[in-house]
Amino acid sequence: MTVRARLVMALAAAAVIAAFFAAACTQLPPFGSDLHPYGERAVAAALAHRTANVVSSVNFDIRAFDTLGEESILFGTVLGATLLLRRAPDERRRRPRPGRVLPTTRLFGTLLLPITVVVGVYIVAHGQLSPGGGFQGGVVLATALHLAYVAADHRVLRRLRPLDVLDVTDCTAAASFTLVGLAALAAGGAFLQNMLPLGTFNQITSGGTVPLLNAAVGIEVASGLSVLVAHFLDQAVELEDPDADRSDKEHRPWGSGPTSPPDGS
Repeated sequence: MTVRARLVMALAAAAVIAAFFAAACTQLPPFGSDLHPYGERAVAAALAHRTANVVSSVNFDIRAFDTLGEESILFGTVLGATLLLRRAPDERRRRPRPGRVLPTTRLFGTLLLPITVVVGVYIVAHGQLSPGGGFQGGVVLATALHLAYVAADHRVLRRLRPLDVLDVTDCTAAASFTLVGLAALAAGGAFLQNMLPLGTFNQITSGGTVPLLNAAVGIEVASGLSVLVAHFLDQAVELEDPDADRSDKEHRPWGSGPTSPPDGS
């Protein structure tokens, strides 16, 4: 297919999408009015399904299928970055040098690491009850892990970060979201339908499948971001190009260091 043909197809598809989008916007309620049909329906559905946090109800119950797509985008991003940043055959691993950390930075990093882990777990576990959830809590957990890098160095982070386990955890958590939806189908409902007992309102066990999907997203986000940052740090800290030194010598100006030409050249 030629470039011109691809451009024509893209413009035609964009025109169709723009037409449908414009038609949908004409049916939206006017700005500044007291009528909020979507918000009222979302709040009613959240209360009916025993979910105190309406945002989590929307993400993991009302539009759980959309959230599956968002989670898959993150998983695909981590997978693509892992493939692109994997060690090339001409790269070799070097031992990272111990970093120099200020005593105050080491102290605050050491104190904040366990506190940040507890906060991240709390945000994930209480996502159906209070502001937060799997996406936010997963980012906090990944940040907590890398406080070891801030407070110490890359060697300490590697000891605290089981990369192989995180790879498996990332895949398992991403797949578990789909498995919950398939379980609802097997039980005779719709895909990702809230089929579990709803529990008591404003309790940590309430919400049916919302806590399960919320936890799956939290684990996937925490593991995926940790794996993603790990590969970037490995590139920056541990991998070196064997041709780097030779290239540097070739481009070094005459008269600077051991590459200076001999007398008379």
